[in-house]
Amino acid sequence: MKYMLLIFNRPGFVEELTEQERQELFGQVDEIMKEITERGELVVTEALADPSTTRVVREKDGLPAVTDGPFLEAKEHLAGYVTVDCESLERAVEIASRWPDVRFGGRMEVRPVMHHAGNEM
Repeated sequence: MKYMLLIFNRPGFVEELTEQERQELFGQVDEIMKEITERGELVVTEALADPSTTRVVREKDGLPAVTDGPFLEAKEHLAGYVTVDCESLERAVEIASRWPDVRFGGRMEVRPVMHHAGNEM
C-alpha cells in the first residue's frame, strides 16, 4: 500500500537552528531515506519551495480567482512529502514518527494514496 507522508513545519525554522542541530536534523533525514530506499519502500520525495512563492486558486463568482498564499494566519506550511510503499499503515506511521521536523514543532500527516479510479472512497 502506498502512503503519502506530508511534512508540515514553520517557515524559517531551519535557519533558527544551530549548525549542530541542522547537521543532526539533516543527518537523521538521510538515515531514514537510506533505510526506506534499501527496503524498497521509497517511491518519491520532494521538498517544496518557500510558501511566499505560493499561489492559491479558488472560485469566485464562477471564475478562477488567484491570490498569493499562503494565508498569514497559517503558522505551518506544507514543506514537502515522502511517498512510501510499505506493508501497513503502522509502518508508514513509524517512518513518520521518526521524522526529525516533528521534534522542532512540525508535524507529519500520513495518508493512504488511492488508486487512480478512487474506488476506495
